[in-house]
Parts: sequence; C-alpha cells; structure tokens
Amino acid sequence: MFNRDLLRNNDLGLLVLRLSVGGLLLFHGVHKAIYGIDGIGGMLAALGLPTFLAYGALLVELVASAMIVPGLWTRAAATAVAGNMVVAILMAHLSTLFTVDAATGGWAAELPALYLLGALALCFTGAGKYALTHGTILD
Repeated sequence: MFNRDLLRNNDLGLLVLRLSVGGLLLFHGVHKAIYGIDGIGGMLAALGLPTFLAYGALLVELVASAMIVPGLWTRAAATAVAGNMVVAILMAHLSTLFTVDAATGGWAAELPALYLLGALALCFTGAGKYALTHGTILD
C-alpha cells in the first residue's frame, strides 16, 4: 500500500529545496574559489566600490550554501544568500531586468531570481525537521 502522507511531507519538500538552492549555488562558489573573483571585483570597481567586497560573494556562495545543504542555521544562511542575490541582480542584471533572453525565452535575470526566491522561502520556513540545527532560532 502506498503511503499517501509521503506525498504531503513538507519536511521532505524543504529538504529538496535546501539541496536545490544550496547544492546548486555551491557550484558557483567553488568556481569563484578556483578561478577567482576578478569579474565581480571589476564590476565593483566600475561602480566605485572597493574590490575586496567581492570576497563577500565568494564567502556566501561557498559557506552559506554549504550550510543550507545539511540544514545548519538555515535561516541565517538563506538570509545571506538572499542578500547576495539582490546585490547580484542589481550589479549584473539591472540593465537586462526587463528583458527576455532571446536564446532561451526565459527572463534574463531568472537564475539569480530563482536563488533569491528559493532562499527567501527558506528564510520564512526554516529547514524543516531533516536538518542539523532543527528548531534553533537561526533555523
């Protein structure tokens, strides 16, 4: 007999959301760690901002996303990711904010927007019961 409750398991859904948001964003952090943050530093310099701020993006995409995957202080980590994605959208996608990618038909800013919305969902819900720090104030 199939368990109908498996299809209504919010905690399992939150686990999938954490693995998606944290796991996929982690690839971006690893890429920045291997290949550097010069691209982000250049964008910051063009805006008259100090280039060392690019390390914030690296830190969030490595550490915060690695915290989200196992559910370690998920709300705090998701808040950092959401803030990082707002900055990414404003810095890298502001000029194309209201455009559609001709090659894919998708919104030009859809990738950072998906990370932003997934992180916001985790800010509001927490990690669920399948998390390392389930039930703490930061989760």
